[in-house]
Amino acid sequence: MLKKTILFFVLCFVSASAYAHGVDDETQAFLLGNKGVAFGPFLYIGAKHMITGYDHLLFLVGVIFFLYRTREIITYVSFFTIGHSLTLLLGVMADINVNAYLIDAIIALSIVYKGFDNLGGFKQFFGKQPNTKIAVTIFGLFHGFGLATKLQEFEFDKEGLFVNLLGFNLGVEIGQFLALGLVLLVLSVWRKYDSYLKFSKTTNIALMAAGFLLLGFQLAGYFTS
Repeated sequence: MLKKTILFFVLCFVSASAYAHGVDDETQAFLLGNKGVAFGPFLYIGAKHMITGYDHLLFLVGVIFFLYRTREIITYVSFFTIGHSLTLLLGVMADINVNAYLIDAIIALSIVYKGFDNLGGFKQFFGKQPNTKIAVTIFGLFHGFGLATKLQEFEFDKEGLFVNLLGFNLGVEIGQFLALGLVLLVLSVWRKYDSYLKFSKTTNIALMAAGFLLLGFQLAGYFTS
């Protein structure tokens, strides 16, 4: 069962690897040719980007996997949102250049971290549990830089840039809300069955495997680019 689950994750992410954080031709043409304020289109692009940004979503799945209370889910997702919103805006507005492969490698490590954390790895091997809220916020900062590096590939018109970025960020939040809503629906149904806890270890090992796979892709891209 474990091998089949890990294989499923591997095949899913290999098939989607070319699109992760990618920009389709239509969106690319718009971003390259846009002049001035375009709040609506940037909002749409942000939402679409988040829904297809499976590395962000995998991390959040790990974050909420053992969260059962609505207040806890909102709290942790809010910390993540604050983190990635700050660095998304700061990265683009201040033109802070960070290597996209290295940032995405750290994002991949965040997935590994959360799976390991869910497995109780820190307590078992290090005898100490990191502050999960701080960790989620810090990784949120890196996820925001990951989003910023993709936008920085385009030479945006400075006119209306801040408004457009607000639209993009709002779109990211909408996409995140929709995707997490679907994930929570699936988890809420699954949690009614004994298999949820029975296979929680397998699921989080598969989550770590997916993170390591993405890490390998990003490091390979960094060393070969």
